[in-house]
Amino acid sequence: MTAILTRRSSHLLGDPAPTDAEFTYLLGGAATAPDHGALRPWRWVLLRGDGRAALGDCLAAEGPPDQGDRVRRKMLRSPLKAVLVFVPRPDHRVQEWEQLAGTSSMVYAMMMLLHARGYGSIWRTGALCRSTGVRELLGLSSAERVLGSLDIGTPDEKARRSRRPREDVAAKVSAFDAAAVTAPRAGGPAGP
Repeated sequence: MTAILTRRSSHLLGDPAPTDAEFTYLLGGAATAPDHGALRPWRWVLLRGDGRAALGDCLAAEGPPDQGDRVRRKMLRSPLKAVLVFVPRPDHRVQEWEQLAGTSSMVYAMMMLLHARGYGSIWRTGALCRSTGVRELLGLSSAERVLGSLDIGTPDEKARRSRRPREDVAAKVSAFDAAAVTAPRAGGPAGP
Protein backbone atom coordinates (compact mmCIF):
# COMPACT_ATOMS: atom_id res chain seq x y z
CA MET A 1 0.00 0.00 0.00
CA THR A 2 2.85 2.39 0.80
CA ALA A 3 4.38 1.91 -2.65
CA ILE A 4 1.04 2.47 -4.37
CA LEU A 5 0.23 5.60 -2.36
CA THR A 6 3.69 7.19 -2.64
CA ARG A 7 4.35 6.68 -6.37
CA ARG A 8 3.93 9.89 -8.35
CA SER A 9 4.51 10.86 -11.95
CA SER A 10 7.82 12.70 -11.88
CA HIS A 11 8.23 15.65 -14.26
CA LEU A 12 11.80 16.48 -13.19
CA LEU A 13 14.05 13.51 -13.90
CA GLY A 14 17.83 13.40 -13.98
CA ASP A 15 20.63 10.87 -13.96
CA PRO A 16 20.94 8.11 -13.19
CA ALA A 17 18.39 6.10 -15.11
CA PRO A 18 18.32 2.31 -15.23
CA THR A 19 20.84 0.72 -17.56
CA ASP A 20 19.50 -1.39 -20.41
CA ALA A 21 20.31 -4.48 -18.35
CA GLU A 22 18.49 -3.14 -15.28
CA PHE A 23 15.48 -2.12 -17.38
CA THR A 24 15.37 -5.63 -18.86
CA TYR A 25 15.65 -7.17 -15.38
CA LEU A 26 12.71 -5.07 -14.11
CA LEU A 27 10.74 -5.86 -17.26
CA GLY A 28 11.10 -9.56 -16.43
CA GLY A 29 9.09 -8.83 -13.28
CA ALA A 30 6.62 -6.48 -14.97
CA ALA A 31 5.94 -9.10 -17.64
CA THR A 32 4.28 -11.28 -15.00
CA ALA A 33 1.29 -8.89 -15.02
CA PRO A 34 -1.99 -10.50 -16.11
CA ASP A 35 -1.68 -11.39 -19.78
CA HIS A 36 -4.23 -13.90 -21.05
CA GLY A 37 -2.41 -16.39 -23.26
CA ALA A 38 1.00 -15.01 -22.19
CA LEU A 39 1.16 -13.27 -25.57
CA ARG A 40 3.43 -10.38 -24.57
CA PRO A 41 1.94 -8.24 -27.38
CA TRP A 42 4.43 -5.43 -26.86
CA ARG A 43 8.05 -4.39 -27.12
CA TRP A 44 10.09 -1.49 -25.79
CA VAL A 45 12.51 0.77 -27.64
CA LEU A 46 14.97 2.51 -25.29
CA LEU A 47 16.29 5.93 -26.30
CA ARG A 48 19.13 7.77 -24.61
CA GLY A 49 21.43 10.61 -25.67
CA ASP A 50 21.39 11.06 -29.43
CA GLY A 51 18.42 8.72 -29.75
CA ARG A 52 16.26 11.17 -27.80
CA ALA A 53 17.58 14.02 -29.95
CA ALA A 54 16.70 12.11 -33.15
CA LEU A 55 13.20 11.53 -31.81
CA GLY A 56 12.88 15.25 -31.05
CA ASP A 57 14.08 16.19 -34.54
CA CYS A 58 11.57 13.79 -36.07
CA LEU A 59 8.64 15.22 -34.10
CA ALA A 60 9.78 18.82 -34.64
CA ALA A 61 9.85 18.26 -38.41
CA GLU A 62 6.17 17.26 -38.34
CA GLY A 63 4.92 20.04 -36.08
CA PRO A 64 4.48 23.78 -36.38
CA PRO A 65 7.79 25.47 -37.27
CA ASP A 66 7.60 27.85 -34.30
CA GLN A 67 7.34 24.88 -31.88
CA GLY A 68 10.43 22.96 -33.07
CA ASP A 69 12.80 23.92 -30.27
CA ARG A 70 10.14 23.29 -27.62
CA VAL A 71 9.40 19.82 -29.04
CA ARG A 72 13.11 18.95 -29.13
CA ARG A 73 13.56 20.02 -25.50
CA LYS A 74 10.62 17.84 -24.44
CA MET A 75 12.39 14.74 -25.69
CA LEU A 76 15.36 15.56 -23.43
CA ARG A 77 13.39 15.86 -20.17
CA SER A 78 14.70 12.55 -18.86
CA PRO A 79 17.87 10.52 -19.38
CA LEU A 80 15.86 7.53 -20.63
CA LYS A 81 12.80 7.55 -22.87
CA ALA A 82 11.29 4.08 -23.17
CA VAL A 83 8.84 3.92 -26.07
CA LEU A 84 6.16 1.24 -25.81
CA VAL A 85 5.21 -0.44 -29.06
CA PHE A 86 1.98 -2.45 -29.13
CA VAL A 87 2.28 -5.60 -31.23
CA PRO A 88 -1.23 -7.08 -31.30
CA ARG A 89 -1.85 -10.64 -32.41
CA PRO A 90 -5.05 -10.38 -34.51
CA ASP A 91 -4.90 -14.10 -35.36
CA HIS A 92 -5.13 -15.15 -31.69
CA ARG A 93 -8.28 -16.12 -29.77
CA VAL A 94 -7.47 -13.42 -27.17
CA GLN A 95 -9.17 -10.29 -28.46
CA GLU A 96 -7.13 -7.16 -29.13
CA TRP A 97 -8.79 -5.18 -26.31
CA GLU A 98 -7.64 -7.84 -23.86
CA GLN A 99 -4.12 -7.81 -25.30
CA LEU A 100 -4.12 -4.04 -24.77
CA ALA A 101 -5.37 -4.48 -21.20
CA GLY A 102 -2.52 -6.92 -20.49
CA THR A 103 -0.03 -4.46 -21.97
CA SER A 104 -1.41 -1.69 -19.76
CA SER A 105 -1.04 -3.91 -16.69
CA MET A 106 2.60 -4.56 -17.59
CA VAL A 107 3.29 -0.81 -17.89
CA TYR A 108 1.83 -0.11 -14.46
CA ALA A 109 3.84 -2.96 -12.95
CA MET A 110 6.96 -1.49 -14.58
CA MET A 111 6.22 1.94 -13.09
CA MET A 112 5.83 0.39 -9.64
CA LEU A 113 9.10 -1.56 -9.98
CA LEU A 114 10.93 1.58 -11.07
CA HIS A 115 9.48 3.41 -8.06
CA ALA A 116 10.59 0.61 -5.73
CA ARG A 117 14.16 1.04 -7.06
CA GLY A 118 14.14 4.79 -6.41
CA TYR A 119 13.56 5.83 -10.01
CA GLY A 120 10.86 8.16 -11.18
CA SER A 121 8.75 7.88 -14.30
CA ILE A 122 5.94 9.60 -16.14
CA TRP A 123 3.72 8.25 -18.90
CA ARG A 124 3.70 10.36 -22.09
CA THR A 125 1.49 10.17 -25.18
CA GLY A 126 0.58 12.89 -27.69
CA ALA A 127 2.22 13.44 -31.08
CA LEU A 128 4.64 10.58 -30.43
CA CYS A 129 1.76 8.12 -30.83
CA ARG A 130 0.46 9.61 -34.09
CA SER A 131 3.73 10.36 -35.86
CA THR A 132 4.50 8.69 -39.18
CA GLY A 133 8.12 9.82 -38.85
CA VAL A 134 8.47 8.16 -35.44
CA ARG A 135 7.07 4.93 -36.89
CA GLU A 136 9.78 5.03 -39.57
CA LEU A 137 12.53 6.11 -37.17
CA LEU A 138 11.81 3.23 -34.79
CA GLY A 139 11.24 0.67 -37.54
CA LEU A 140 7.63 -0.22 -36.76
CA SER A 141 5.80 -2.66 -38.97
CA SER A 142 2.36 -1.81 -40.34
CA ALA A 143 0.77 -3.97 -37.60
CA GLU A 144 2.53 -2.16 -34.73
CA ARG A 145 1.68 1.14 -33.05
CA VAL A 146 3.21 3.39 -30.44
CA LEU A 147 1.07 3.52 -27.29
CA GLY A 148 3.23 6.06 -25.47
CA SER A 149 6.50 6.31 -23.61
CA LEU A 150 7.88 6.32 -20.13
CA ASP A 151 10.28 9.11 -19.26
CA ILE A 152 12.57 7.51 -16.67
CA GLY A 153 15.27 8.84 -14.39
CA THR A 154 15.94 9.87 -10.82
CA PRO A 155 13.35 12.26 -9.39
CA ASP A 156 14.36 15.69 -8.13
CA GLU A 157 14.96 15.58 -4.37
CA LYS A 158 12.64 18.56 -3.93
CA ALA A 159 9.76 16.70 -5.57
CA ARG A 160 6.90 16.13 -3.18
CA ARG A 161 6.65 12.48 -2.18
CA SER A 162 3.96 12.63 0.46
CA ARG A 163 1.61 9.73 0.81
CA ARG A 164 -1.67 10.21 -1.03
CA PRO A 165 -4.86 9.70 0.91
CA ARG A 166 -6.70 6.54 -0.04
CA GLU A 167 -9.65 7.25 -2.28
CA ASP A 168 -13.19 6.60 -1.08
CA VAL A 169 -14.31 4.11 -3.70
CA ALA A 170 -17.23 2.53 -1.81
CA ALA A 171 -19.73 3.84 -4.39
CA LYS A 172 -17.82 1.91 -7.09
CA VAL A 173 -18.45 -1.50 -5.48
CA SER A 174 -21.66 -3.49 -5.32
CA ALA A 175 -22.36 -7.05 -4.28
CA PHE A 176 -24.52 -9.24 -6.48
CA ASP A 177 -27.36 -10.98 -4.66
CA ALA A 178 -28.45 -14.06 -6.59
CA ALA A 179 -31.44 -14.56 -4.30
CA ALA A 180 -32.85 -11.21 -5.37
CA VAL A 181 -32.93 -12.26 -9.02
CA THR A 182 -36.23 -13.77 -10.16
CA ALA A 183 -35.70 -16.96 -12.13
CA PRO A 184 -37.36 -16.99 -15.56
CA ARG A 185 -40.46 -19.21 -15.92
CA ALA A 186 -40.25 -22.10 -18.30
CA GLY A 187 -41.31 -20.92 -21.74
CA GLY A 188 -41.87 -17.30 -20.73
CA PRO A 189 -40.17 -14.11 -19.65
CA ALA A 190 -39.00 -13.47 -16.12
CA GLY A 191 -41.66 -12.56 -13.60
CA PRO A 192 -42.15 -9.14 -11.99
